[in-house]
Amino acid sequence: MKIRNILIIVLILIAGIYLFFKTPKTTHTPQALQNQTTTVLSNSTAKQNTQSIKYISAGASPNIPLNLPGDFTIHIFATGLGTARDLQFSPGGTLIVSNPSGNSVYALPDKNNDGVADEIKPIISGENHVHGLAFYNGKLFIADVDKVVRYNWNETTLTATKDKVLFTLPENEDHNNRSLIFTSDGKLFISLGSTCNICRQSPTVGGSVLASDANGTPPKVFATGLRNSPFFAINPKTKDIWATEMGRDYLGDNTPPDEINILYESKNYGWPNCYGNKIHDTNFDGINPDNCGNTEPPIYQIPAHSAPLGLTFINSSQFPEDWQGDLLVAYHGSWNRSVATGYKVVHLKVNGNTITGSDDFLTGFLQGTTQNSSLGRPVDLTFDKYGNLYLSDDKSGNVYIIQKK
Repeated sequence: MKIRNILIIVLILIAGIYLFFKTPKTTHTPQALQNQTTTVLSNSTAKQNTQSIKYISAGASPNIPLNLPGDFTIHIFATGLGTARDLQFSPGGTLIVSNPSGNSVYALPDKNNDGVADEIKPIISGENHVHGLAFYNGKLFIADVDKVVRYNWNETTLTATKDKVLFTLPENEDHNNRSLIFTSDGKLFISLGSTCNICRQSPTVGGSVLASDANGTPPKVFATGLRNSPFFAINPKTKDIWATEMGRDYLGDNTPPDEINILYESKNYGWPNCYGNKIHDTNFDGINPDNCGNTEPPIYQIPAHSAPLGLTFINSSQFPEDWQGDLLVAYHGSWNRSVATGYKVVHLKVNGNTITGSDDFLTGFLQGTTQNSSLGRPVDLTFDKYGNLYLSDDKSGNVYIIQKK
């Protein structure tokens, strides 16, 4: 009996040892971990731009002594893009950028998620100073200086085929960078910069923002008194359209301020008679001292000639919690000023419909006191679904990727 019990115990032990060594083990190589992370992130239902980053870009460091807060890093995502301007992500997550001087739009895919564009793929060419980009219902909309065009977009092949011209715009050789934005209900807004520094003209010609839709309903004037509102962003909390605005030139180094406005239908934002917070421009309009009474003041005044362009609301887990919902704004930089200003990206603290403070986020483009000392000029900003920040630079022809270390 004792021998039998011993044999049973031995057989049980042998079976246990066999099963232990036969069961496959998971090998956690770095690549396997990366693949698991990618799967988790791609299947996540978390809100866009709040997923955690799992890589740092393999791109080169810019040949510019750029300065960021200590826990951020910047790399070149793509280069050789000419006058890189408007940035938009396609519905499938491919970054595209406009190059107005080359009348082109490029796709910048990053399929292996290494923080560097795999290629620079031309998707649109031969347009007339193409600038603004927007996606809506799977189609790509572009703004030339003289028209708005709708393209069919193929995410698989990264190709855009012309669908139709929605409507024409009055051609302009001055403030000719048209921008587009869609609201969630399908309304399309188009910037129509003025044809001059300071003059009187019909808002159907310039100095306004127009409204239409994805089918090209003849555009109507939405807001007036806007000398040049080059970029838009939608406040995710209020759904209002916020826009940068460039003040007039030749009133000295410090006048008038550039602006950020919230765009409301039928409102007049002052130009050409007024600037800033209802200040009458007596240099231009010397006979109508009460012309500013019914104008809409800006929600924020920016130092004169900073030339604010792209703006984006922060929604990224890579940024501090108390920055969520704030603004990042690209100051393209002055030309009409004795001492240069701008050439940086600024963080603006947002509280409801007010801006309560500012601090520099990215500096170093300007290396002297004149515009000729600038090594780059920041233009537009956008986040991807991992909270990485992308920035275009139309002087160096780069698109940068900014990440938390």
